[in-house]
Amino acid sequence: MSPAQRRPDQKAFILDEAAKLFAAKGYHATGIADISEAVGLGRGALYHHIRSKEQLLFEISTLHVDELIAASEKLIQDDKLTAADKLRGMGRVLMRNISDNLPSWTVFFREVNSITGEYRATVVERRRSYERQWADVIAEGAASGEFRSVDPVIVKGILGMHNYSYLWLTAENGRLTPEELADVFSTVFVGGLVAEPALAGDASVR
Repeated sequence: MSPAQRRPDQKAFILDEAAKLFAAKGYHATGIADISEAVGLGRGALYHHIRSKEQLLFEISTLHVDELIAASEKLIQDDKLTAADKLRGMGRVLMRNISDNLPSWTVFFREVNSITGEYRATVVERRRSYERQWADVIAEGAASGEFRSVDPVIVKGILGMHNYSYLWLTAENGRLTPEELADVFSTVFVGGLVAEPALAGDASVR
């Protein structure tokens, strides 16, 4: 048995190597033979761990979204945090995850339209679930008076600010850490959400 076959984390290794190949060559240009060579397994041994190339793409595309949903839920359930604190924390988690898993996120954003059928429906629903978490925190802040009321489309803009960092983010030796980048972003969008105090002399106090 080869060292590759003895890996206790074999599936995670396969997902990681497949993500690197899909990110570098493209999903459609990468064959099972390429993946087999990268992980040091023959086709038979590889298919012991996966059902198909599309299943690999699906798992690459959902793994880190699921991580984000779980981490965000912990922040959301923390009653000691303000809505602004929760959004800042979620932004930090998102940027760190993108930085730590750049190949996987590159695949997610570039190749999501290659996912079909039930796989695609699941990916879309999980992405919506994550977006709903952000929308719910913003709604919570608006309900408490911490935030002003905004159009729900703001979530698309906030997430786009973070997500498309995969195009330019440097995983190592960047000028700012992922968390520092997230803080820069949150300064912009949280500042735009915070409700302004009533101005002295306005109609409500005359």
